[in-house]
Amino acid sequence: MKISIIAVGKLKEKYLKQGIQEYVKRLGAYATIEIIEVPDEKAPENMSEAEMVEVKRKEGEKILSKISTDSYVISLEIMGDMLTSEQLAAKLDKLATHGKSKIAFVIGGSLGLSDQVQKRSDYALSFSKMTFPHQLMRLVLVEQVYRSFRINRGEPYHK
Repeated sequence: MKISIIAVGKLKEKYLKQGIQEYVKRLGAYATIEIIEVPDEKAPENMSEAEMVEVKRKEGEKILSKISTDSYVISLEIMGDMLTSEQLAAKLDKLATHGKSKIAFVIGGSLGLSDQVQKRSDYALSFSKMTFPHQLMRLVLVEQVYRSFRINRGEPYHK
């Protein structure tokens, strides 16, 4: 399985980079994983609704340019479905069983995802109704993907 994580913005925090690198290394036994960063758009503090839509549109175009046509796209959205770790593992296992060997997870910028990205998405996933920094979500996501593979293989890790 080939997993891409397409995220808006450059990760600067060393502790997050280290955590992500650790899980990417662990995931190497199960899948090929790549993290693709697309630049975020500069946005003033007090934006109009139209300006916010434009920022999301520009970021969305960059995201869409990184998604291959044969990828199954899972977008991280606050209004998406909330799954347990076991349910996420079952979803990934079912996708693999049905020939979906390329999965692209998409993490938007601070304003969220454009309508175009949401339309391209095959599945909307939410980790919580709370808002998290999009940089932190990269670490949470790679850990949960790793956990999913461990669950599916019946290997110790998940409790």
